[in-house]
Amino acid sequence: MNTTPTNAVTARAITYNLELIQDEISATVARVHPVEVAAVGGYLDDAERIFLAGAGRSGLVLRMAGMRLMHLGRTVHIAGDTTTPAIRKGDVLVVASGSGTTSGVVRSAKTAADVGARIVSLTTNPESPLAELSDAVVLIPAAQKTDHGSSVSRQYAGSLFEQALFVVTEALFQSLWDLSDEPAEELWLRHANLE
Repeated sequence: MNTTPTNAVTARAITYNLELIQDEISATVARVHPVEVAAVGGYLDDAERIFLAGAGRSGLVLRMAGMRLMHLGRTVHIAGDTTTPAIRKGDVLVVASGSGTTSGVVRSAKTAADVGARIVSLTTNPESPLAELSDAVVLIPAAQKTDHGSSVSRQYAGSLFEQALFVVTEALFQSLWDLSDEPAEELWLRHANLE
């Protein structure tokens, strides 16, 4: 009995799309300016506490980045969590929005600016309201999620932005960790144990 649907995805299609996605990510992160990302490291080093805010899939990537920063011993909070305290002067807010116009993320940045916290944004749009509120901007040259039919990416919606955002935040973590001289075993002691 044949249990394979007639419209099944083929291994050839998977191979093609793995290569497509890998190539798009590589081309995009190669165009991210390392000096912009390094500046973020400086803001994080100077921060009393680090807050992260993003919506949807970008927000999920920032949650992963927050976990890695916590592994480094930083005090990290995710905007919107019930235990997140008020942001204040001396803190840094890291925000991500491909368009730079996501209303909740822009509101978070405005609140942070009003209390004197520093703001770092990762976006595709350096002219956006989010970028204008920011002390530092990392430009990720990917298509925006509403840019259907873009020549920048064949992927759906903001996938390329979110993938590149993950790679950039991982490179930032790796660079901060390289400076810390802490062995992986020390970071692991901070890993969640209530899973």
